[in-house]
Amino acid sequence: MNAPRPDLPLLAVLDPEWQRLDTLVACLSRQRAGQTLGEAELAPLRAQQAQVDALRAPDGPWAALLGHTLEPVALDALVCALAPELEPRLGWAFQGLQPGATQPWASRALVQELLALDASQAEWLRRALAPEAPLRRLGWLRLEADDPYQPLRAAPALLARVCGRPAEPTPPPGASPVPGHAGWDDLVLPASRLAMLQEFLLWITQRDTVVGRWGGRARGGPVALFAGPSGTGKTLAASVIASALGWRLYRVDLGRLVSKYVGETEQNLNRLFDAAEGQAMVLQFDEADALFAKRGEVKEARDRYANLEVSHLLTRIEAHDGPCILTTNLRKQLDPAFTRRFQMVVEFPRPDAPARAELWRRLLPPQAPRSADLDPALLGEAVALSGGSIRNAALHAAFLAAAQGQPIGLGQVAHAVWRELAKEGRELSPQDLGPLARHLPPELRDEA
Repeated sequence: MNAPRPDLPLLAVLDPEWQRLDTLVACLSRQRAGQTLGEAELAPLRAQQAQVDALRAPDGPWAALLGHTLEPVALDALVCALAPELEPRLGWAFQGLQPGATQPWASRALVQELLALDASQAEWLRRALAPEAPLRRLGWLRLEADDPYQPLRAAPALLARVCGRPAEPTPPPGASPVPGHAGWDDLVLPASRLAMLQEFLLWITQRDTVVGRWGGRARGGPVALFAGPSGTGKTLAASVIASALGWRLYRVDLGRLVSKYVGETEQNLNRLFDAAEGQAMVLQFDEADALFAKRGEVKEARDRYANLEVSHLLTRIEAHDGPCILTTNLRKQLDPAFTRRFQMVVEFPRPDAPARAELWRRLLPPQAPRSADLDPALLGEAVALSGGSIRNAALHAAFLAAAQGQPIGLGQVAHAVWRELAKEGRELSPQDLGPLARHLPPELRDEA
């Protein structure tokens, strides 16, 4: 028998898999019609099986594609899950073999019948489809429940890999992508906080070693809580985590998930996590204090349902096989019973003067002309702004300078910082600018 040609496109190399499935479908149809299978049907199947065995050898195309060796029955299930997407004729055939089915994907029961598995062999198939088995643990297969009649679907990332195209995950319901790419050098945080973020990353990157090889107890997540005032870098840190993994960051909009109708919130959450299962993505939940606040007395039925919704969300977050990051500005309002269940809690402090100076240095446009007296150290000492406020003020000063046709100077920075402080809604005095006060334009002084 000829070995698979390595110079062919992967889809062409895998043709024997679909041909074998075609023959298995034809054989099952004959058997259901009461016909006996003879040598004319079985001889082609044996030849196709030999070709498939070559594809599945330890040094074959499947091993190169997956980077993992699977049991034969697990690969059979994976091929059946891929088939309707790659060979539509097989999807229609699967649907025809499952009376009442409204979709083209094979169920575990159909795979068992196609492969003519007896009761003990069927148990091997069930184990290959378990949540802790490689097919689902590595995110290659999507299966909603341990039910023999649930459809087996290949994950979009695996389909993209088989087709040789970049994987682009679809945003799960209720979430939207956070644009941008961030690296560790973009974070201005104390060394201890950077170390905690890197330790959180280990829960993801070292999972195969700890759980797969060392027998550590499998669990979902990991889940982290990022706590601190607004503008201290929580979302940026989540972006760094996602970028370090080569994944996308998605912000979950709980306003689109929480419903006033009993039971609908849980359904929305289930759709979110089911769609995110096995995907290369990090989920970020903002305003965790609104979700996991200290629980009060149950005074009416709605209070009881609200507690059930929070419990359901926490259960799904903990069971989700992927990183979840919760952020809050008000950690003291969180129930300690919830925070103990997170793998990591990272406090994001307001930047001190040296950190603010470094933020000014980084956030002022690097190619912009600057006046000689524009010293980041002076700016860091002048006003205790958060990182987010410094980012806004740095850009505001740059736009002012560009409009005036001048280098960025202390006058534009004082103007921009004044506008940033005004957002707080309090009464301002030029003295709030510290040493920048004497550079504040006269027309702004009149506003005080």
